[in-house]
Amino acid sequence: MPLIAMMALLLTGCGDESLSALKPKGPVAQEQLFLVMLSLGIMIFVFVVVMAIYIYVLIRYRKRKGQDGIPKQVEGNHKLEIVWTVIPIILLLILAVPTVTLTFKQAEDYRDKENALHVKVTAHQYWWQFEYPDLGIVTAQDLVIPEGKYIAFDVIASDVNHSFWIPTLGGKLDANVGINNTFYLRADETGILKGKCAELCGASHALMDFKVNVMSEEDFNNWVAKMTAPPAAVPAEAQRGEQIFKDNCLSCHAVSGNGLSFGPNLNGFASRETIAGILEFTDENLKAWIKNPQEVKPGNKMPALPLSDEDIDELVKYLNTLK
Repeated sequence: MPLIAMMALLLTGCGDESLSALKPKGPVAQEQLFLVMLSLGIMIFVFVVVMAIYIYVLIRYRKRKGQDGIPKQVEGNHKLEIVWTVIPIILLLILAVPTVTLTFKQAEDYRDKENALHVKVTAHQYWWQFEYPDLGIVTAQDLVIPEGKYIAFDVIASDVNHSFWIPTLGGKLDANVGINNTFYLRADETGILKGKCAELCGASHALMDFKVNVMSEEDFNNWVAKMTAPPAAVPAEAQRGEQIFKDNCLSCHAVSGNGLSFGPNLNGFASRETIAGILEFTDENLKAWIKNPQEVKPGNKMPALPLSDEDIDELVKYLNTLK
């Protein structure tokens, strides 16, 4: 049992660095980690002191050889009682002051601040929609944000309750049906981070992942320009696939930068990190997803399309032009 306990303790440190709350990439996560370490330090200090006194008393006042009768009984000690009352109060204050301060600070609504980027997040079974109201952009699965800028999130759910979580940037925020929950985050390093749904929401809850692409301000502005530009002409070799898409997919999926739809907006689809949030972006994985989405994400709302293998090949050609 001690060996199993030690293995469990050590293995909790294993995992993906881009999913670790212990590797903060922004100020909110750093502040929250500070509170974790502060409370952990206080608890360890109290534990060590109590165990030291406990062991001292066991040894100092143990029954010795030849000792008979009942030891002298001590009833109360005003100095000790004051000490063990005042010290916990001091420790609680040390923990309470920064906790309350940061709680109110991180509850601030950044949506109306000029220097913040407003992003509306809508959670679906089992994918994420990201809408940039001030920029006229709607996308899905890949959250794109600029480095060093505060992001004001407005989080809601469309079906059941979910929980929006980017571990390296900050704590979780519930996504509730009919209720807008708000908070802010900031990323201080460029790169790809990972996000999760942190509340059990159905059969594919564990597969409800998304990516966070943190760009430099220049790259982010270029991304905005491309997402809001008129769609490019579809190459001749992909036009049959485009017609297949219009006949079978357009009722659920938008391909324009500002289109809201029942399913994920596919503008820029071919530039995303993954397919369905979890599969490596390859033609074979895309074909497998189109052919049998329930096998990839059980319980999702995308139907298997009644298409031949040849039609799926043509559809994939078209989807690969959505960059």
